Amino acid sequence: MSGKLTYKELAIEILKEAKKPLSVNEIWEKSCEMGLEKKFPNLGKTPIASLAAYIYVNIKTKRENSTFIKATQKPTTFWLRARQNELATLNLSEEKEVRLEKTKFNERDLHPLLVKFLYENLDFRLNSKTIYHEKSKKSESGKDKWNYPDVVGVYFPYEEYQNETLGLLESLKFNSYKIFSFELKISINFSNLKESYFQAVSNSSWANEGYLVVLKELDSEVLSELRRLNQSFGIGVIQLDGSEISNSKIVLSAKEKALDMQTIDMLVSQNKDFKEFIGDINKQIKVGNNIKIQSSFDKIKSDEEMAKYLKEKHILEG
Repeated sequence: MSGKLTYKELAIEILKEAKKPLSVNEIWEKSCEMGLEKKFPNLGKTPIASLAAYIYVNIKTKRENSTFIKATQKPTTFWLRARQNELATLNLSEEKEVRLEKTKFNERDLHPLLVKFLYENLDFRLNSKTIYHEKSKKSESGKDKWNYPDVVGVYFPYEEYQNETLGLLESLKFNSYKIFSFELKISINFSNLKESYFQAVSNSSWANEGYLVVLKELDSEVLSELRRLNQSFGIGVIQLDGSEISNSKIVLSAKEKALDMQTIDMLVSQNKDFKEFIGDINKQIKVGNNIKIQSSFDKIKSDEEMAKYLKEKHILEG
C-alpha cells in the first residue's frame, strides 16, 4: 500500500491479515512493525487513542454496516465484518480465556434456572427435561455431535382451558400440545456465535420451536446478528437472569414449525432420556388433565432452593 493512510485503512490492512481478533494496542503495534505509522501525515501525540476512537465510532454509528465488529469483551478485541464467518472456524484454543470469560460453573449448571423459568413463564409453562448426551448410543466420532439439545420441554394446555374446551379440541383433532428444544450457553460473542446458533438449528430441527439460551448479557452487535439469523432460520433467543429468574426474558421469539417425526424416532432410538421424555408426553396425553402422571421431568426448585443453588454453584459471581 502506497501513499498516505487513514486510521480506517490502517486497521483494515492489519485485520485482513490477522490470524485472530486483535486489541487496538495490538493493531497499532503490528502497524508499527510494518512501518505503516510513517504514512500518517499528522500522527499526533495519542495515535492509539485516535485509532480506538475511530473503530468504536465506526461500530456504534454504522451498526450492521460497520467495517469492524467487536469480537470479545474482556479484553476488547476487534475483527473485520467481512471476515465474520471465519470466527467460528478459527483455531483459537490457546486463546480460550480471551474469547470466553472463565467461570466457576458449567453450562449444565444452568439447567435448573432454565427449567424453572420455562415452568413459571406465562409464554411457556413447560414441563422440561435435561437430555444427557453421554447416555446416547455410541456412534462414529462426531456423527451425532449436534443431534441432542441440552433441554427439551412440552406444553400441555390443561391449565389454560376448561374441560369442555379441551374436549372440543380433542373432538376436532386439534393438536394444542407443543414440544420445544433449548441449547444453553454461558456467554455468546462473535467467536462462538455461529457455532452456537447452528448447533441450536441442528438439534432443534425436530421440535415445534427451538431456542438458544444465554446467561451473560448479549452485546448489541451480537444481538443484531442473532436477529438477522432469526429471520432466516427461526431460532429464538432467551436471556437468562441468574439473580432473578422472573427477569429472564424472550429476546427473540422462535418461529413455529411442524414436528419432524422421522428425527424424533431416531432420537428416541438413540437416547434414553429423550425416549423417556416422549414416553411421558404420551402417558400424560392418554390420562388427560384429571391425573398427573409420575414423570421423569426435571424438578422445579422453589425460590429458596434456587437461591441456595445459585450460591453453591457460584453462578451469581460468574
